[in-house]
Amino acid sequence: MKKTIFMLVMMTSLITFAQKKNGTVYNEHPAIDVVASFTEAFVKGDTTKLASMLTDDFKAYNGLSTKANPEGSGKAKFIKNSYRWFDELDYFSVSDYPGSYPDAVEYKEDNKNNEVWVQTWDLLKGIHKTTGVKFSSPAHRLVLVTKDNKIKMTIEYLNESIFDELRASFVDRTNGTIYNHHDNINTVRKAVYAFENLDLDKAIGYYSEDARFYNINDDFNTPSNRDEVKATRQKFLDNFEIKSIEMIGYPDYLEYEMGNGRSVLSWWDFHLVRKSDKKEITLPMHINDDFDEEGKISSEMIYFNRTMLEK
Repeated sequence: MKKTIFMLVMMTSLITFAQKKNGTVYNEHPAIDVVASFTEAFVKGDTTKLASMLTDDFKAYNGLSTKANPEGSGKAKFIKNSYRWFDELDYFSVSDYPGSYPDAVEYKEDNKNNEVWVQTWDLLKGIHKTTGVKFSSPAHRLVLVTKDNKIKMTIEYLNESIFDELRASFVDRTNGTIYNHHDNINTVRKAVYAFENLDLDKAIGYYSEDARFYNINDDFNTPSNRDEVKATRQKFLDNFEIKSIEMIGYPDYLEYEMGNGRSVLSWWDFHLVRKSDKKEITLPMHINDDFDEEGKISSEMIYFNRTMLEK
């Protein structure tokens, strides 16, 4: 035991002695102001000001690059690319990520030129003018500022997946097939008409055991399960007489290529009588049913105006 305690003391001492300060971190510093001016010019597309703020040997690097020896972008290319953000996005902005602020790090060792690294945590926003794609992404930048308050280097970390939808949106693309007759459409009809005929057990039987149910009038974060929906619909039947349920137009069955999705969209008029006061009500309803591979309804979203049912 004594030997163990002695070893722990020695290890703690070594860890303590190994600590070494190599500079200072500032939350207020002239270099932070330089980067703020740089960001402002970047957002405004002020290429003249950007050019005046960069050193001639400036380099910009993508922090997510997988290249062993990335070349980076020189001054001219960086300025050209930076203007595209201003030119191609509406409502373009770069702001501090909520709860964060920039830091300036001034190293002592290996810093003979007295340069300062500024770290920023940003939120980039904009709407692409041509495609309408929304850009909203956190970003992290490391910016090297010289003692003359010029920017010598940037290293940027950005969620590049925000460009995927943009690249895909410049050409027309199909994403599956729309049917106006399909067995999944038949299933939706059978479920709705079973409900019309007060056969609640049969209606619920068309849904998978783990089906989720959503209602536009309720919290989307708390979907109902089959048992809960059965109880809710029984309560509805207790309070309303169904005179008839009328299909509006025809349902569409969408079989998606992306995500292997399957959805039936249908539109209905529920002709009801409120039992408490015999008031006749016509309730328009839109239903979106998703299907699993076995042909069961796995998820349902219903859209209707609940206030029409209230006294």
